Amino acid sequence: MKQFTAVRKKQTSLSNWLTFLIPSLIGLLLFVTPVSLGGEFTIPVALLAGGLKALLKEQLTAIITIIVTFTGLMTIITKVFQPQSIIKRPFLTSLFDITPLWCLVRVAGMVFVIFSYFEVGPEAVWSGATGGMVLNDLMPTLFSVFIFAGLLLPLLMNFGLLELLGTLMTRIMRPVFNLPGRSAIDCIASWLGDGSVGILMTSKQYETSYYTQREAAVIGTTFSVVSITFSLVVIAQVGLDHMFTQFYLTVCFAGLVAAFIVPKLPPLSRKKDVFICGKVRSNDDEIIPENISAFAWGLEQALDKAAKITSPMKVIQDGGKNAIDMVFGVLPVVMGIGTIALVIAEYTPVFQYLGMPFLPLLEWLQIPEAQAASTTMMVGFTDMFVPSILAASIDNDMTRFVIAALSLTQLIYLSEVGALLLGSKIPVTLFELFIIFILRTLVTLPVIAAIAHLIF
Repeated sequence: MKQFTAVRKKQTSLSNWLTFLIPSLIGLLLFVTPVSLGGEFTIPVALLAGGLKALLKEQLTAIITIIVTFTGLMTIITKVFQPQSIIKRPFLTSLFDITPLWCLVRVAGMVFVIFSYFEVGPEAVWSGATGGMVLNDLMPTLFSVFIFAGLLLPLLMNFGLLELLGTLMTRIMRPVFNLPGRSAIDCIASWLGDGSVGILMTSKQYETSYYTQREAAVIGTTFSVVSITFSLVVIAQVGLDHMFTQFYLTVCFAGLVAAFIVPKLPPLSRKKDVFICGKVRSNDDEIIPENISAFAWGLEQALDKAAKITSPMKVIQDGGKNAIDMVFGVLPVVMGIGTIALVIAEYTPVFQYLGMPFLPLLEWLQIPEAQAASTTMMVGFTDMFVPSILAASIDNDMTRFVIAALSLTQLIYLSEVGALLLGSKIPVTLFELFIIFILRTLVTLPVIAAIAHLIF
């Protein structure tokens, strides 16, 4: 008890308070404070990313091509020659000395980005529906988000904010979803800003042993939700933007149902509650002492975290490493996997065949134009926007509503979220992501269809 009191006295110094409050408030402002611009809600980090994207404009695809090519070449050099200048530096080793499988993915990303930028090689690779779309439409946005989210993420993670909010949210997130309270912040950042921000936060917290394997996998595949802004784009694509309120409430409700059910099923239920360092999650990790309120205990933890900050330069370095890790480590993976997935979707009937088993379910749910709807069921695994593009040609309003809502609740799509998860250290495989995608489809489709029948 004396030790506890001594720690408290130490933590309540003005220096610790300021170290906790100033960066944390700035982090809240940047990552989870909604702002309205042009009638659309977003977060300041997304605005900064949009500003960088607009500033660089035409140069951005060239910059990305150089980065992806450089990463591919350095990965090959590292694997073949094992240069000591890289091997002796842990950060560079983790960046370039990767497994053979991921080396192949990076090399594929390098080849695809060169083909797409110069429009050479097979048109199937660089066309505007495949590699060209990934390079010109998706990658500039990801690059801009990674730069600012990576650099500024320490404001949320290093100064005690997650300790305070995590403690307050534990009494909701732990009994309801069996997740740490701090996972609610990942969800809010995704909801207001961009799913990639949520995945970045989840990955970094897994790497620093705040999340176990199971928690990181569940949060990354369940709570890195689609932003409000992108939801507006999707509902407008199917011509039902006047129904946005009903649409988004449907997506949120179906997503909550999936969050209850899918983590209780394999493969997520089989993930171990073990941290990346090998330590097992203890039952008393999040216990709040009896003689102190949740807020006071959370504040105690936050101030203790802030007291450990001794070098501002170390925090800046952490932010820089975050940004470099995402830009150089993840962009090549997105280019490689995203292009392959879109080529399969665009030039083969694979996803049409995969969608056929859903036809009886759609007919049983009394969805009009079930045949046309079935072709969109599985194509969302490649890119979240493709189902809405296909649905735009369907005449029935209810069917378009169901397809658009389902495309957002399926959540796992390889052109961004799936590739980001695979490129991160979150412990999920491509096959597991496919199974989770199927499960989310089977769980949310009946929910969305039931609500659609009430609305239409």
